[in-house]
Amino acid sequence: MKTLFLLDPAIYFLNHGSFGACPQPVFEVYQHWQRELERQPVEFLGRRITNLMAEARAALAAYLNVAPDEVVYFPNPTTAVNMVARNLALEPGDEILTTDHEYGAMERTWHFICKRSGAVCRRQAIPLPVSTPQAFVEAFWAGVTPRTRVIFISHITSPTALTFPVSDICHRAREQGILTIVDGAHAPGQIPLDLTEIGCDLYAGACHKWLCAPKGAAFLFARRPIQPWLDPLVVSWGYESDSPSASQFVDYHEWQGTRDMAAFLSVPAAIEFQQNHQWPAVRARCQALAIATRRRINALTGLPEVCPDPSADGYPWFTQLFTARLPATADLTGLKQRLYDDYRIEVPLISWNGQKFIRVSFQAYNDSADADALLEALTRLLL
Repeated sequence: MKTLFLLDPAIYFLNHGSFGACPQPVFEVYQHWQRELERQPVEFLGRRITNLMAEARAALAAYLNVAPDEVVYFPNPTTAVNMVARNLALEPGDEILTTDHEYGAMERTWHFICKRSGAVCRRQAIPLPVSTPQAFVEAFWAGVTPRTRVIFISHITSPTALTFPVSDICHRAREQGILTIVDGAHAPGQIPLDLTEIGCDLYAGACHKWLCAPKGAAFLFARRPIQPWLDPLVVSWGYESDSPSASQFVDYHEWQGTRDMAAFLSVPAAIEFQQNHQWPAVRARCQALAIATRRRINALTGLPEVCPDPSADGYPWFTQLFTARLPATADLTGLKQRLYDDYRIEVPLISWNGQKFIRVSFQAYNDSADADALLEALTRLLL
């Protein structure tokens, strides 16, 4: 699998989680669509793009188990969530409930919205280690109050790499009339994803990370009852369209003026690439490598795990992405620099809630040699 990716072979690349990596066959499809645009821009954007985007949306919708008119492409999940957040009719004192494991860009988004609206963003603490999904749901739900209007929660967290049981949260929230928005940046491609089963109102996901599509490909799912109040972030020809389609949601959000649609059009190729390369087996191999590597790091540091290992009869707290604790005395800036400069290892070191972690990604192109190189470097640098 290493030969199918464009990554520098001189680097031990253990940071797929940040920006992903696109396989060469998918990247070639991406470049094909860019060339098609440049070959005849007027034909491509004026006569072909609507049908091409409909086909790309249909392929993604089938992958997510939703209807094609319930999903639209966005350049990244941050843009999608910003569109939703700016459309919320929040009043002073209304509450947005989230966790203390959320992505920094999203936390800043909610701070901005709350300053404008007078609403309050409450970060429910989820201490480590986590234990069971049932305990998580109860700990999180303890933050719900009569003023809770919105729940915003990560499916797989960025700083701690934990897979939260979001389906249980979403179904419980639906019963109480609370809007649910799921940040799924790390989920598509890393875990099987059925948005109908999850039961959220809105779900923003990245295709350029674990689904291995080109950079700039993400999506927003919105249930049909939610769609009418989602005004576009950028008003363009789809608003009050001269030729409206059957979906106002698609009209409003798909067309934002002239832009390169090639990343969106390449998503079906990314889905097909993973289907053709037996991705459930790839995930299982990567998860086994992640479990073994996390145990080795924990044994090296002597520090406790942040969650139980995934098992056949247990909850899968992580799949291809995991975190392990680092000593409190570790200099993260210096350690990261030495890992890269001296050992050619690309891996993020994270400070979260006063604790220090290493976050390791294993993708199809990784193998035990990558894990061995990381452990050798950590052994020399930490001991």
